Amino acid sequence: MEIKIYNTLSRKKEPFKTLEPGKVSMYVCGPTVYDKAHVGHAMSALVFDIVRRYLEYRGFEVKHVTNYTDVDDKIIQRAMVEGVDSMEIAQRYIDEFDQHLKDLNILPASEYPRATEKMTQIIEGVADLIDKGFAYPKDGDVYYRVNKFPGYGKLSGRKIDDMEAGFRIDVDQRKEHPMDFALWKGAKPGEPSWPSPWGNGRPGWHIECSVMSHTCLGEQIDIHGGGNDLIFPHHENEIAQTEAMFGKQFATYWMHNGMMQLSGAKMSKSVGNLVTIDSFLEKHEAAALRMMILNSSYRSPLTFNEETIEHAQKALKRLRSALRPALPKDGWGSAAKLEDQSVKAKESFLAAMDDDFNTANTMGHLFDFVKT
Repeated sequence: MEIKIYNTLSRKKEPFKTLEPGKVSMYVCGPTVYDKAHVGHAMSALVFDIVRRYLEYRGFEVKHVTNYTDVDDKIIQRAMVEGVDSMEIAQRYIDEFDQHLKDLNILPASEYPRATEKMTQIIEGVADLIDKGFAYPKDGDVYYRVNKFPGYGKLSGRKIDDMEAGFRIDVDQRKEHPMDFALWKGAKPGEPSWPSPWGNGRPGWHIECSVMSHTCLGEQIDIHGGGNDLIFPHHENEIAQTEAMFGKQFATYWMHNGMMQLSGAKMSKSVGNLVTIDSFLEKHEAAALRMMILNSSYRSPLTFNEETIEHAQKALKRLRSALRPALPKDGWGSAAKLEDQSVKAKESFLAAMDDDFNTANTMGHLFDFVKT
C-alpha cells in the first residue's frame, strides 16, 4: 500500500514520495505569539501531530519543524499597550504554548526556530533576492517583485492581473506593483529593529518562514503545512521567495487543515471570536479535542460547540470501555476470531490512513472493531 496526500499545489491526491528515502522533512507554520492561543491553533498542531505519528508508524524518520513568529506588528502593539518589551510578550506566550503542547500530548517538534534568532540569515536572504533581481530597496524598506517570479499564484490559483484588478485599498506609491510585498520594513520609533544594509528595521512575516525553513531543513522539503487561511498570501509568498533564492521547487506537498469555527465564523484572535486552550482544558480533557479532530476530515472546517464536544466525550468513553479489558470474556467468541478481526481492523486502518490521513474513516473502522 502507498500513502496518498492531497496536495494543495496540484489540487489532487498524490502518491507520497520523499526527497530522501525513509526520511521526511516537514515544516509547519506556528503561532504569532502576541496573545493566548485558542483551540484553532491547537487544531493545526494536533492535525500535524497525527500526520507525523502516522508517518513514523509507517517507518519514516520525520524531522518536524514548527516556528514561532516572535516579531510582528501585533506583538509590538501589545507591548506598547502593556508598556513592556516586545520580547517579553513573545516569551510569555511561547512559554504558554509550549505548555499547551504538553497538555495536549503533542510530540515535541525537532526544532522550534524563532524569527529573532535567524536575523543574520534573514538579512542575507533579502540581500540575495535583491542581487538576483527579485527584490528592490526603497526608502529603507525592501519589496519583493511579484512580476519577476513566473509561478506567482500557482498555490492559491490566483492570477496577478486578476489580483491587481481587485485591489481596492490605497497602493503604496513606492511599490513597482500593487502586489509587491515587504521583505524588510524600515525602523519606526519605539519598535524593535536590527541593523541591515538598508538601514535599521525588521523583517516581513513571509521571509521569516522561508529562512527558518531553509536553515532548519534545507533548500527543499517534503511537506509544508499550516491552516488553509495561510495559503494566500503567506504560503504563496514563501514559494515566491524560496524558489527565487534557490531555483528549485520548495515543498513537494502542501498540506492545509480546515479552520475551527465558532458561531459560523473562523476562530480568530484579531476579532475575539475564540475559545482559548486554557478555557477548554478547564472544562474538558485534552483527549476530547483530539477526538473531535479525529472524527472529521482534517481539510474541512470543524464546528466548535457543546454538541461536538459531547459527541467526542461519548466516543472516548465507548472506546475506553471496549479497550479496558485486555481480552473481553465474551463478544469475541475465540482467540482465533479475535486475531482474524484484528488483522481486518489493521488493514482497514492502514487503508484509511493511507488515503490522505482519513481519520474519520479510521475511527469508524475502530468502533466497528470494538463492538464486534
